[in-house]
Amino acid sequence: MVTSSPGTAGVRRGERGNSNPRAALIKLFAVSLVTALVGVCAVGSADADTPEGGQADVLELKIQNDQHATTDLGPAGPSLGDMDVYSGTVIRNGRRVGRGGGSCQVVHINGKDLTMQCLITIELERGSLTMQSLWGSGKSSLDMAITGGTGIYSNARGTARYWDIATPNERLRAEILH
Repeated sequence: MVTSSPGTAGVRRGERGNSNPRAALIKLFAVSLVTALVGVCAVGSADADTPEGGQADVLELKIQNDQHATTDLGPAGPSLGDMDVYSGTVIRNGRRVGRGGGSCQVVHINGKDLTMQCLITIELERGSLTMQSLWGSGKSSLDMAITGGTGIYSNARGTARYWDIATPNERLRAEILH
């Protein structure tokens, strides 16, 4: 399962200029070993300049959509309030690690260009992530704000990017700040 790994990315204020490279390497090795022993499968962590010395975890996942429905509320064709609802499986290294679902609702129309408000939740083994954003029709990528979550993601924020939406190659990269 994809989870968060504590400790490797955060740098407390005032430590950045005073760190010993050998001590930092030993600390990184020790934390990596402990992480491996407890079976934490974080895709990666990166040093992040976040408030209060927070931590950034990166998840890179494939999305396999399995259900989709479109609701046409107004006159036939695109109109305010029309909605797409979908669900799918979250995959990492060819293995199912979670599930997700969401909806996008038309909130603005300008000719053939639609703007939709999208909400997505992904549920992983140790918690879920919630995301939201506006999306323009016809775009193959979507940048979303991570607005929170549950479990180990209860204080999550950050950004998520989806590519190749609604194709067999759909994927997600989430940079989660704690």
